Amino acid sequence: MADNERGLIFLKPVLKPTIWGGRKLGTDWGYELPDGPVGECWAISAHPHGDCEVAEGPLAGKTLSQLWDERRDLFGDLAGDRFPLLIKVLDAEDDLSVQVHPDDAYAAEHENGSLGKHECWYILDSHPHAHIAIGQKAANREEFARLAGEGRWDDLVNEIPIWNGDFFDIKPGTMHAILGGTLLLETQQSSDVTYRVYDYERRQADGSLRETHLAQALDVIDYVTPAPESGEVTVPEIDGVTDLLESDDFCVLRVRVDGSHVLAQPWSFLCVSVVDGAGSVTCGDVRHELHKGSHFVAPSDCGDLSFEGRMELVCSHV
Repeated sequence: MADNERGLIFLKPVLKPTIWGGRKLGTDWGYELPDGPVGECWAISAHPHGDCEVAEGPLAGKTLSQLWDERRDLFGDLAGDRFPLLIKVLDAEDDLSVQVHPDDAYAAEHENGSLGKHECWYILDSHPHAHIAIGQKAANREEFARLAGEGRWDDLVNEIPIWNGDFFDIKPGTMHAILGGTLLLETQQSSDVTYRVYDYERRQADGSLRETHLAQALDVIDYVTPAPESGEVTVPEIDGVTDLLESDDFCVLRVRVDGSHVLAQPWSFLCVSVVDGAGSVTCGDVRHELHKGSHFVAPSDCGDLSFEGRMELVCSHV
């Protein structure tokens, strides 16, 4: 293996039109968008519904899933049949559906061996007085089914206000919805399994209603865990680094660069997204320019990452 093949892996994002999206991924983030509302940038993904290509260097043109299959050494020979994470930027101009995701066991049994979907949100931009929906108010399955059947969604859905910099851990079973006026970065397991609970009787372009999945949702909703009251980050920032989440599925950290910052890379891989500012990163003797909307994977044994500039990064690893 040539040493230059262990450099940083910059990826071409996959942009997805959605009924609820806007145009900020183009105007504010510089991506080339297709026509119409675009809600999702799949920035680091090996999922078959949006498999990112390597943008530059000796591995250019290969997809992330190909690298996972053919060059597992780049990921520390990590076990598993798929690259485990999926990083998105979401622009919700309108409300997303109220939805819930299954855990690994339920998805493996009912969704053709898929992973479940544990996700988390880092709020990047939000309208004044913006809210999200997270958690639900029914005490048990029977109460939820009754209230849903009566269309009493205001009595079921828990909404809380949000501010830029908030962070939310959305475990499997947590009912949730990103509401209009919100732009966020989502770190999640590499899964596209969503059970849509309620969609506001919203019509698609052809006049049809989108499918809902209440039967599956009733199976997987968490009826016990209290809903959060705030997404405020209270853990301390140490030397520019804040550990936002540590879980069995993934870990997420925020890194603030103000001048220079050296970030060690001891993990099997590290996903890095620049969510604000601009600067550069040097790995080995190769320097890359960075800007808001840059995303890359730092492979195993690539060495320290030396950042220069003024930037805010969201990073993740397993």
